[in-house]
Amino acid sequence: MSSRPSSPRTPGIPRIPTIDLRPWLDGDPDARTVIARTVDEALQSAGFLLVTGHGVDPALRTRIREAARAFFTLPTEVKQPYAVQVGGRGWLGPGAEANGYSEGTQTPPDLKESLTFATHEPFEDPATDAEWSAPNVWPAEAPELRKLCEEYLAGMGELENHLLALLGEALGLKADFFTRHMDHPTYGFNINWYPGTEVVGEPEPGQFRIGPHTDFGTVTILDRQAGKGGLQVYTDEGGWEDAPFDPAAFTINIGDLMARWTGDRWRSGRHRVLPPPADAPAEELMSLVYFGECTPGTVVESVPAPVGRVAYPPVDSHVYLREKLDSITVG
Repeated sequence: MSSRPSSPRTPGIPRIPTIDLRPWLDGDPDARTVIARTVDEALQSAGFLLVTGHGVDPALRTRIREAARAFFTLPTEVKQPYAVQVGGRGWLGPGAEANGYSEGTQTPPDLKESLTFATHEPFEDPATDAEWSAPNVWPAEAPELRKLCEEYLAGMGELENHLLALLGEALGLKADFFTRHMDHPTYGFNINWYPGTEVVGEPEPGQFRIGPHTDFGTVTILDRQAGKGGLQVYTDEGGWEDAPFDPAAFTINIGDLMARWTGDRWRSGRHRVLPPPADAPAEELMSLVYFGECTPGTVVESVPAPVGRVAYPPVDSHVYLREKLDSITVG
């Protein structure tokens, strides 16, 4: 997305604030006003914020990590039958993805493995089904993973709608400005495993666990772990900085579609995940990443001034998403 000056921030509010959603969900009018203003300012600066009070059980996230790790640590030949390309449903092995490609940078492949899941409920249109709906592939070697992830994904869908309603009001628009495009949305869900150098080897120059990029959709909901080789966020004011961490919080960032929708009022949050650190080469992290999108066929048009700042040409949401997904595929 284009670079532009951000609006001055309210003194005392960090670039990436932590917001308790509970007063918002409870309908406290004074709290909702403050929350909406804080969200607007944060998304103009970094495109990121942290949210607590979301109601998702931390024990569920722990169980998903345990089940997924049991799969990731299996021999490659056991995982290989589940191998897919970016946008598929299954296992993305080493060397399958390079997120820096989306910025036009020819970086080495990302130092990670992923289990990827996506929209599975069919649409009425066969062409939409063929491209955006398919059964998820659940590894037989991790039999408990399906039930855990389906519970988690139900929570993500609910949280996504709450966030989109909040974003509509933060722009001074109707609460359903975004949610009305969510009658049958697509989504992506990655469990990203970032092992240490004993698995991935020494990083090449310019190689990251995930290379610098912006996400492609509307809102991303990230459950992450703290680490030296962890998430960094880019802002014009501060350059690359370690993202703040709260084990109780989800990290939220907006993607390219949302930035276009807001006419670049809000930043598509640029970020990267550092390689295994030299002073802790065995560090292992795992992230649960929910990529929110919208209903296929949605036409994304920039909100006009004075809310929007740039008038992008209207785009079909899923033509745009497909082009972006193809851009980060290695090979």
